[in-house]
Amino acid sequence: MYPILFFKSVNFYIVTYGFFVAMGIVFGISIARKEAERIGEDPEKIMDLCFYLIVSAIFGSRLSYVPTNPGLFFRDPLEILRIWNGGLNFYGGFIAALIIGLIYMKSVKMPVLKTADIMAPSVAIGEFLGRLGCFFSGSCYGRTCDLPWAVTYTHPDSLAPIGIPLHPTQLYSSFNNLMIFGILLFIRRYKKFDGQVFWVYLLLYSITRSFIEIFRGDYRVPYIFKVLSVSQAAGAVMAAVAVVMIMQLRRPPEKD
Repeated sequence: MYPILFFKSVNFYIVTYGFFVAMGIVFGISIARKEAERIGEDPEKIMDLCFYLIVSAIFGSRLSYVPTNPGLFFRDPLEILRIWNGGLNFYGGFIAALIIGLIYMKSVKMPVLKTADIMAPSVAIGEFLGRLGCFFSGSCYGRTCDLPWAVTYTHPDSLAPIGIPLHPTQLYSSFNNLMIFGILLFIRRYKKFDGQVFWVYLLLYSITRSFIEIFRGDYRVPYIFKVLSVSQAAGAVMAAVAVVMIMQLRRPPEKD
């Protein structure tokens, strides 16, 4: 596809993957700020939280991606820092951001579940745009197929195999996140309890991401029990936790 968005000079160019990730961050922050204002939460605290979440998510997603392609990073350790070349693991970034986010929210006394509801749609729209960047760069490519919507990469700098029709798994993921984003916008206006939007997001994402994994063709770390990929196993655990939390939070408080 188009791993390079455009050239300005021989030594300066805009990487398509980095551009879409940056756009995802910008749109995500904007949506989170507006939602905080809508429900009467401090938008400045949300902005500060976004900073910590973004830094920790990038660090965690990159660090967890390294074991999936050890040869590349062994040959060139500085490649770890070149995130604009693609290679961010969602679950690694999510867990890192969750830990740092909890620490920050507790330190400034932000309501954890209500804040999580504010942030969930932003994560979905951010990944919608980020996965478009994956598509153009060839990262996270799919298995070979002969379907009418198969994509064939021809650019020599593509991260996907060249000249082979592949499942556009990046687009599957992108539009899946857009669908989830729409569902969350609906739920947040009619939610019954704090945390509902966040846990519904995690449930929907974990299930749909595990299904899309079936069509992935890029290198995957060894399957667990030769059945589930690491992402599918993580998705199963998170989906189970989300179901338990939704059931627990929806219960009316017990009377003394």
